[in-house]
Amino acid sequence: MKHMWLSKLKIALVQKDIDSLNDLVKDLPTFTNKKDIQEAMYLSREVVSVFQTLKDETELSMKLIKKNLEFLKSTHINTATKLDITS
Repeated sequence: MKHMWLSKLKIALVQKDIDSLNDLVKDLPTFTNKKDIQEAMYLSREVVSVFQTLKDETELSMKLIKKNLEFLKSTHINTATKLDITS
């Protein structure tokens, strides 16, 4: 069971499958073998790294979207909402 969990975690890390990583982290088994503990600790650090990278990428994307929206708003031509018949 524990080796299966480690294998699934490795696959989820390689695929950067956030849903699977979340599920696996929530269902963390108890390890008794020193080698398995070390491997789980190493993989856990990798999971944190993947989450941090994705968080940073998302933050950057959000900043770019905000900047683009501000640009589009600044270039928007205001159209009259009423019919101007005085000109």
